[in-house]
Amino acid sequence: MASAELRDELNCSICLSLYTDPVSLRCGHNFCRSCIVSVLDAQEAAGGYSCPDCRAEYPERPALEKNRKLRNIVEHFSSTQPDMEETRIFCTYCTKSPVPAVKSCAHCEASFCEEHLSRHSKSPEHMLVDPTDSLEERKCSTHKEVLKYYCPIDAACICVSCCLAGDHKGHDVELLDEASEKKKEKFREYLHELNPRKAEIQTRVQNLQDHKGKIQEKASDKRKNISKIFMDIKKQLEMAEKKALSEVSRQEEKIVSQISDLIKKLEIQEDELSRKMRHVEEMCRVTDPITLLQESDITVCSHGGDEDRGGDDGEVSSEEDLDEVLISLTLLRSMRDIVTTVTSELRVHVPDILLDVDTAHRRVKVSEDLKTATISEEKQEMPESPGRFVDYSQVLSRCGLSSGRHYWEVEWDQIGDCAIGFSYPSIEREGRQSCIGLNDKSWSLDMYDGEYKVYHNTDVLTLSVKPTCLTLGVFLDYEAGRLSFYELCDPIRHLHTFTASFTEPLHVVFCVDYGASVTIRS
Repeated sequence: MASAELRDELNCSICLSLYTDPVSLRCGHNFCRSCIVSVLDAQEAAGGYSCPDCRAEYPERPALEKNRKLRNIVEHFSSTQPDMEETRIFCTYCTKSPVPAVKSCAHCEASFCEEHLSRHSKSPEHMLVDPTDSLEERKCSTHKEVLKYYCPIDAACICVSCCLAGDHKGHDVELLDEASEKKKEKFREYLHELNPRKAEIQTRVQNLQDHKGKIQEKASDKRKNISKIFMDIKKQLEMAEKKALSEVSRQEEKIVSQISDLIKKLEIQEDELSRKMRHVEEMCRVTDPITLLQESDITVCSHGGDEDRGGDDGEVSSEEDLDEVLISLTLLRSMRDIVTTVTSELRVHVPDILLDVDTAHRRVKVSEDLKTATISEEKQEMPESPGRFVDYSQVLSRCGLSSGRHYWEVEWDQIGDCAIGFSYPSIEREGRQSCIGLNDKSWSLDMYDGEYKVYHNTDVLTLSVKPTCLTLGVFLDYEAGRLSFYELCDPIRHLHTFTASFTEPLHVVFCVDYGASVTIRS
C-alpha cells in the first residue's frame, strides 16, 4: 500500500497522472508543465490567474519554476513500478487507492494485486492471465465462455461449446498454451532468420558511422588547412600591399625631391633677378648723367636660357609623373606569387594548355594563340598530317599530362554542340573509334541539345542538371585515376567524375559542331 500512497503524492492534480516535466508556482504547488500552461492560457482569456489547488491569485501570469527534485523522484518511482506504468491496470478490490494488478481473471472479469490474488479461487475455470482491461476479449462472443482452445483451420481462439457443438465441431483443435508455443516456435524461427539481416544492417550502420566520422574528421582537417591557406594569403596580401605602397612612396619621394631641388634653384634665380631689378630701378631714378654713365652695364640672362631651364643637367622636368606601369607590375607579380603559393599548397597544377593544329580536323579553326577551337562552315587548307582527325571535328592539345593533379577551365559560347575531355594520344584518327567517348581511350562531357551527357567506351549517361553556365572546370588526378567536371556557377556545381587506371599521357580534346566555339581560359 505504501507505493500506492506514494503514487498519490506524485499525481498531478490536473491530469491525475504522474507528473511530466513538473513545475512549481510561488505558492508551492506542483503541476505538469503542459497542464498548468493550459490552465493559465484559459485563465488569461478570463483576465486573471490563480493556483488550481489553493486558489492563490496572481496579478500577472506566474512564472513556472522547474522542480528537478520532484522530476527525479517521479523518474525513480516509474523505474521501480514498470508494470503499473506500462499497463495502468490496477486491482479491482483496492478501492481506497490504486494498486498495480499482477494478474487478471477471465472468468471473474477482475484484476488482482498480490494480496487479493492470494485469496482468489484456484479452480481451473478461473483462468489467470497477465493484467488486462480487455477481459471481454478473453471470452467467446457467441457462448460467453472463457476461450480455451485454438482452431488452426479457422485460425481462431474458441471455447468448449464452440468445440463440442459450435461451428468448430469436428475440427482438430489445440489447447491455447500448445498453440501459443507452436506460434512462438514459428516466431523464433522467423527471429532466427531476421537476426542475420539485423546484424548486416547494424554492420552497415556502423560502417556508415565510421565513414561519417572520417568525413567529419577530414572536413575538420580541410577547414584547418583552408584557414591556414587564407592566413598565409592575408600575410602575402599585406606584404604585396606594402610593396606596392612602398613603390608608390619611393617614386613620390624621388620625384618630389627633384621638384623641391628645382624649386629651390628657381627661387635663388628669382631672388637674383629681383635684386638686379631693384638696382636697375634705382639707376632709372638717377638724374646725374655722369653718375649714370659711369655705372657698369648689367647683364640679363635671356628668356629660356640655361639658368632657368630644368632637365638639361639631370633635373626633373615639369611633365615627369609616377611610373604607373612599374607600380602595376609590382602588384601583379605579388598576386602571381600568391596564386603560385595557393596552387602549391593545394598540390594542384594549372597547365598552360595549347591546341595542336596538326591534329585539328579541317573544319576546326584554331586561334592564333592556340586557345580557341571554332567550327568552320568550309574545310580549311591544311598540310597533311598523320595525327589529323578525319571524320570528327576534333582537336587535341599539344602536350599530355602523365602525372600529378591538374585543373583547367574552358568557356563555350552555348551555340551549337561541343564536347570537352581527355584522350590518349593513341586514339584512332578516323572511323567511329576516333570519336571521343566512343572508345576506351577517351572520356568526354558533351553539351548537346540543352543537356549534359558523359561518354566513355560507348557508355553514355545523361545528367539530370541542365547547362546554366558558360564556364566549366576540369580536374584531373592522374595517380588517383580521377577525372571530374564542374560547372562554375555560384555555387560551383559538380557534374560528373570518371574513375579509371590511366596508362598513357592524357591530352585535352575538344569536339565542336553546329557553330560551337570553345576557349581555354588562361
